[in-house]
Amino acid sequence: MEKIRNQSFSKKSTNEWKEKAEQSLKGKTVESLHTTTFEKIILKPLYTREDELPVSDYPGGSDYRRGINPLGYLTNEWKVAQQISYQTADELMLKLRQAVEKGQTVLSFEVSKELIKANVFSEFYDKYPIALNANSLQTDLLTKLGSEYIEGEKVTGYIASDPISLFVEEGLLSEEYLQEWFKDIRLFNERFPQLRTVLINTVPYHNGGAHAVQELGIAIATGVFYLQQLQDSGLDLDTALSKMVFQFSIGSNFFMEVAKLRAARILWNRVTEVYGANTAKHGMQITASTSSFTKTVFDQHVNLLRTANEAFSAVLGGVQFLHVGAFDEMTGSNDFSERLARNIQLILKEESHLQKVIDPAGGSWYIESLTNQLAEKAWEFFKQIDCEGGILEGLKAGWPQKQISEVYGKRNLDIQTRKRSIVGTNVYAKLDEIVPYKQLMKKAESSFVKYSSIKMAAIPQRRLAEPFEELRIMAKQFEEKTGSVPSVAMLCLGELKQHKARLDFMKGFLAAGGIKSIESKPISKLDDALQFMTAINTNFVCFCGANEQYELEGHQILTALKAEFPERTFFLAGLPENERQSQWMEEGIKQFIHVKSNCYETLSSILGELEVTVNAEQ
Repeated sequence: MEKIRNQSFSKKSTNEWKEKAEQSLKGKTVESLHTTTFEKIILKPLYTREDELPVSDYPGGSDYRRGINPLGYLTNEWKVAQQISYQTADELMLKLRQAVEKGQTVLSFEVSKELIKANVFSEFYDKYPIALNANSLQTDLLTKLGSEYIEGEKVTGYIASDPISLFVEEGLLSEEYLQEWFKDIRLFNERFPQLRTVLINTVPYHNGGAHAVQELGIAIATGVFYLQQLQDSGLDLDTALSKMVFQFSIGSNFFMEVAKLRAARILWNRVTEVYGANTAKHGMQITASTSSFTKTVFDQHVNLLRTANEAFSAVLGGVQFLHVGAFDEMTGSNDFSERLARNIQLILKEESHLQKVIDPAGGSWYIESLTNQLAEKAWEFFKQIDCEGGILEGLKAGWPQKQISEVYGKRNLDIQTRKRSIVGTNVYAKLDEIVPYKQLMKKAESSFVKYSSIKMAAIPQRRLAEPFEELRIMAKQFEEKTGSVPSVAMLCLGELKQHKARLDFMKGFLAAGGIKSIESKPISKLDDALQFMTAINTNFVCFCGANEQYELEGHQILTALKAEFPERTFFLAGLPENERQSQWMEEGIKQFIHVKSNCYETLSSILGELEVTVNAEQ
């Protein structure tokens, strides 16, 4: 036992590790394991001390990457800012009372015109901070709040708005509205000196498909614009900084999101240093929410795992306010799902004890490297926006919108080809799931109808899963019209072990579009195939088997079946060698379906043909 205790491992250099790793890669280099992110950052399979760069020793200082408080969450816990859903003011009051009893630590809800008329703050304003993105209703809400008999200096947290993010969503830009807003911010500072009122909201860019570098660059560009305008409106620099809060959506790329929040503080520290602000004002206040961009309508309980992952990365990134979305928020949450969402935060606090650890990501060679690269690339993106004339002029010209649209196109292609997976949507889809039709929201009236405005390119608010969800709805509508689920017949050549791999692949491939697979028994001769074809009630047939079966039996069976059933469409699972493909297509194969196929386009084509057939028969 003593010998075991004294046993140690010899130190190995990075080169020795590389040599050993490349032995197992069978001729490939370690560099072949590198991956490139949407941000054009190259990720390595191993990070070592060689990647270490000088960083701040302590949180609460230097470049603030490690947080804005020296003791992290030990003295300043992140605020549980679950956005309370409600129908009436009375319901909101009841749910707020229940929420604060069960762990909620701030007042957060969606602001509506009806709510402004009610008196919902008097009971809570001096006991809990507020966390509200009031959007275009900010002025009305703060005016109403200011007219009530409350002590304005006791109102803390934020009731804030970001007009530029509203412009981006609506595709309208009103400089008249902006100028009025800056005047209001200065006036509200006198009534509510402790309240933050200026939001830099990156959620619309995130939901448009932006990557982390773009989110950060736009956040800093917007922050700089507001900072300059607030000073021009009469606020001093430190007061203007004390009015600002930054909002980020937290996506599913865990380490990238942790690094994004850390990089945001580095960038804002650079800005405040250049402006010459008091050191105490250099820290960035961050409010975060789990991403709606990554959520799905189908297999909704998987969203619980997604939100837990995103909440975890937000906490490690060092946020001040956090909202965790309910797993069914896409179709309408309820008390149960909202309680689960709140409990995710409470588990991170009370069971995982993350409030007792100061900057748990600090010192990680990988995260520090990622943080530095993000900060530098985002600074360059910020400078590009500046070259366009700043955030407002850039948006007028459509430059950021174009950059974000290109990234969304790449993300969407990865989802369509299943290079990137969405569990329960484009992989491992449940065919027997009830389609949870989303309730359509009435389009809100423009926020700027009373102001002169100009049109600009809007950034569509999207979710990655939407294209496949539309296919599932198409499939359900087909079933409702015809009484049968859309299906493709699987003609399985050879024994089970010979066709199972491609059969399983095809079943998963088709299920992503709500299409059922009808399996044949193992087929080795033409008579069996003819019998199966006669029994099925679908015009789509896919050959499944090993390459050997395709060559031994497939050609003969396909030729005979195409002659007997010319109206039917035939697919082949797998991708034959180039010289073989033309022969298969001449014999009747319409398409080869394989791991590199565009799943969305293939399924859309099948469902489209089914729809045409149904309409022709009616």
